[in-house]
Amino acid sequence: MALLITKDCVCCDACREECPDEAIYEHSPIYVIDADLCSECVNDFSEPACIVACPYECIIPDPDNIESIEELKLKNRRNKEL
Repeated sequence: MALLITKDCVCCDACREECPDEAIYEHSPIYVIDADLCSECVNDFSEPACIVACPYECIIPDPDNIESIEELKLKNRRNKEL
């Protein structure tokens, strides 16, 4: 599943700098994660880099974008090819 940034986001930029998929962008008033790009850092890190980097703990699993580990791995490989 992709991740979701909650309304508690203060646009500190910590998550965006850490995202290997470049899936995070500013969408006033908060940042947004592009579900088509987010691979939850599968194959890159043991846990999503944005969650680790976020000092406000405002990044959560997106219940509207549920994906299996295999789907996330495929998305990660596709992102690397771009």
